[in-house]
Amino acid sequence: MAADPLNEPILVTGGYDHTIRIWQPYTSQCVRTMQHVESQVNSLDISPKRNMLASCGYQHIRLYDLVSNYPILNFEGVTKNITRVGFQEEGKWMFTGGEDGKVRIWDMSSPSPSCKRIFDCQSPVNAVCLLPNQVELLMAHQGGGIYLWDVKSDQHDHLLPEVECSIQDVAVSPNGAYMAAINNKGSCFIWMLTSWSGPPGQETQLTRSEAKLKLQAHEKYGLRCKFSPDSSLLVTCSGDSTARIYSTDTWTLQAELRIDRFWIWDAAFNNDSKYLFTASSDTLVRLWRIDTKTVEREYRGHMKAITALAFQDEPIRSTTDTTGTGLSSTH
Repeated sequence: MAADPLNEPILVTGGYDHTIRIWQPYTSQCVRTMQHVESQVNSLDISPKRNMLASCGYQHIRLYDLVSNYPILNFEGVTKNITRVGFQEEGKWMFTGGEDGKVRIWDMSSPSPSCKRIFDCQSPVNAVCLLPNQVELLMAHQGGGIYLWDVKSDQHDHLLPEVECSIQDVAVSPNGAYMAAINNKGSCFIWMLTSWSGPPGQETQLTRSEAKLKLQAHEKYGLRCKFSPDSSLLVTCSGDSTARIYSTDTWTLQAELRIDRFWIWDAAFNNDSKYLFTASSDTLVRLWRIDTKTVEREYRGHMKAITALAFQDEPIRSTTDTTGTGLSSTH
């Protein structure tokens, strides 16, 4: 029986085989396969109402209906690789970034979403991240910098943590305290964030960032960095075949999850931050138990490298779930 994406946990994966697969994460059963024609999948995000899936790739941004399995919208007029896609928390708008250097804001209030705002980073965009305040975007680009853009006021700022590198990903902890970025040299930078607050009636200022430390997270190419839902952990993924998990209390390495030879492209924590999904170029998605560093489950079906995943968790009432985490400990 197919999973109901509106009521159950949902795991979505995509990659170089031009398909998107939807899984029941607690059984590793693939319940749907959708074609992503003419392009690899670079990024995926599930809408807040869990009824739509946004995907992007080479000259493509698409919306899929998670209930009916069909693409419902192709966004027109995009060029080059679209590298990142994501939703505002209420689904009112969507953001995309790409190798044309543009970050676009799409109004999702009508059946035919239109581009309402554009920010030009003047360098190919690798990653876009929305702050918890839902009005500021972080945009990482190949020129080695990160732009902070207030979508409402159009104020912006620019950070350049290291010259002669490309920032591959940027992330903000759900509690709004930290920002992380990883570059193509495997370096991971951490900033502390503080919201500006002034006298009533004065214009709100941009979130402030204070450089905290630099981690040499990986020996090779950095690909992704993401915080756990409880903000206690940071995972970094790399071309060195590892995903490394750091404590945000001490910024010390808590776990190294290693596979054989292949790149780990993407990762996502489950709700209680005890499990981690990874997507890699050996065509496998893995579910890891973080404290034991062991693979609990494998998801097989893709024919080429998996470069993107999206996960939304919900409590599961199951006779096989004895862990209380929403993920059964049985294969």
